[in-house]
Amino acid sequence: MSPPRARVFIADDHPLLVEALRTILAPHFDVTGTARSGDAVLAALPASAADALLLDLNMPGRSGLDLLPDLVARHPALKILVVTMFVDRVIADSALAAGAHGFVPKDSNPDELVVALNEVLAGRRYVSPTVPRQSNRVSMGAKHVGLARLTPRQQEIVRLIGKGKSTADIAAALHLSVHTVGFHRKNIRRVLGIDSDWGLVRFAILVTMGDDEDNAPS
Repeated sequence: MSPPRARVFIADDHPLLVEALRTILAPHFDVTGTARSGDAVLAALPASAADALLLDLNMPGRSGLDLLPDLVARHPALKILVVTMFVDRVIADSALAAGAHGFVPKDSNPDELVVALNEVLAGRRYVSPTVPRQSNRVSMGAKHVGLARLTPRQQEIVRLIGKGKSTADIAAALHLSVHTVGFHRKNIRRVLGIDSDWGLVRFAILVTMGDDEDNAPS
């Protein structure tokens, strides 16, 4: 009798990609559920009895980075493989630090996805070789120049974004409306010349990492 197949849950907001992932996984794993938003992932996971989660980082509501600490706390045995369009060492390191077990770009070969899942299910970490070994980090001087162009409130929001906080989390922490935080985020991007939400997240993570380095004991 063959051993039971591992159960996998897919979290991604693109239906076509979800179906493509199902097709890739079908010969090797049982897909026991899917979700298209962060909140839906948390709601559906318990009933799925999944052994592993394929997690997109850019979903409606809470981002994958924001979800990771909750996922780890609620499902400590769950193996989490990030599958994302962002081939970026900064994002990969942040996801792994937040509790992910592996990181694979969405344009990877289907065989690599199967290998990555088997690796994390076996208790090993997997990072795709297509992810750069070193991040293209902006120098601390450049980061501080960027921050200096922002208001104190905007700087506060950037640092909260860098810590993985969602717009709703930031609104609650700063006693602002979600609309106001969204307005600040758009203005921050405009001032810094950043053309996407993920560009802002990346900048915010770099700033937060820089703060940690500046505050580290010598």
